[in-house]
Amino acid sequence: MIAPIHGGQLPHIATRFNIPIERLVDFSANINPEGPPPGVVEAIRHALTNPTTLTAYPDLESTALRTSIATYANTPANAIAVANGFVPLLEAAIRTLNVKRCLLPVPAFNEYRHTLERNHIHIEPYALSPEVNFAYDSTDPPTLIARAIAGHHDTILLANPQNPTGVLTPGSTMLDLLHEATANNIRLLIDEAFMDYTPTKSLIPETHTHPNLVVFRSVTKFHGIPGLRAAYCVSHPDTSKALTRNVPPWPVTTLATEGVIAALADQAYAQATITLNRTRRTQLESALKTLNIPTTRSSANYLLLKLSTQSPEQLWEHLIQQHGIVLRLCTNYESLPPTYFRAAVRNEQDNARLIAALALV
Repeated sequence: MIAPIHGGQLPHIATRFNIPIERLVDFSANINPEGPPPGVVEAIRHALTNPTTLTAYPDLESTALRTSIATYANTPANAIAVANGFVPLLEAAIRTLNVKRCLLPVPAFNEYRHTLERNHIHIEPYALSPEVNFAYDSTDPPTLIARAIAGHHDTILLANPQNPTGVLTPGSTMLDLLHEATANNIRLLIDEAFMDYTPTKSLIPETHTHPNLVVFRSVTKFHGIPGLRAAYCVSHPDTSKALTRNVPPWPVTTLATEGVIAALADQAYAQATITLNRTRRTQLESALKTLNIPTTRSSANYLLLKLSTQSPEQLWEHLIQQHGIVLRLCTNYESLPPTYFRAAVRNEQDNARLIAALALV
């Protein structure tokens, strides 16, 4: 039996294994275990008291939403494009920048390849080595830029922190990469979906002076609101204007807009989330180490685990059926050995339950 291609598919898993959904603990989706900021539900409830929230079209320009994001990300509103998820923004960037050939470091989020293929982009995978913690700045030649030049690629698509490894490439390395890419007329598309956990490391400030750079961000994972479907990207204002024209109209609903604005305004929630995640991730890493389970050096809200098993699929199913634990089986991540699993960092009780289950298997 094959695992879902994405995390967070509890209804499917509960039906498939005939297990009540409330018995399952979802470590497969990297969502803030604290749930949304309290103001989100209040803002949506208040919006529904006005009938025009549902009877009128959303703001075509998403002005209030982009203004809110601009304040949160400390960047001009005219540098921001929004959509109902990462994929529509990536597709818009591909069309805007006329991407033809893309170098893709792997392992990586599977939707990168799916989106590139759907848009008929030539893809060359660049396998990252577990021997150097899947780093982009490996000393082993060729470098990313050298490989891109050799392959006549016009674009590199990568993530920081990476998914599924959680590895954060240092800011100095990312700046060197950006400057090399700029000098060689190569576009750099960077998915920073989990950068909220280390916000000072973002390359968003560099978009003001680098038209070849597009930075993608998610608001739903960090703020615990994936059901609202909203994402944004930041680029040079000229690029952003053109990119926005390539996004389908009315990209974010009115209710999602109200919820996201409320979420981004809660600075105390954001700081508490960063602190809590760092503490819980450290505790989980330590507990896994006592079980001799190696992990990557993650800076996000998940860990990549390497488990000793001859049958990853059977182990994944066993954890679900016997312990109600749903890990992200990583067998469909390109270039990643099949014995890797990804586990979200959840609250202390859930993390202890994961450790207890792994101790038995």
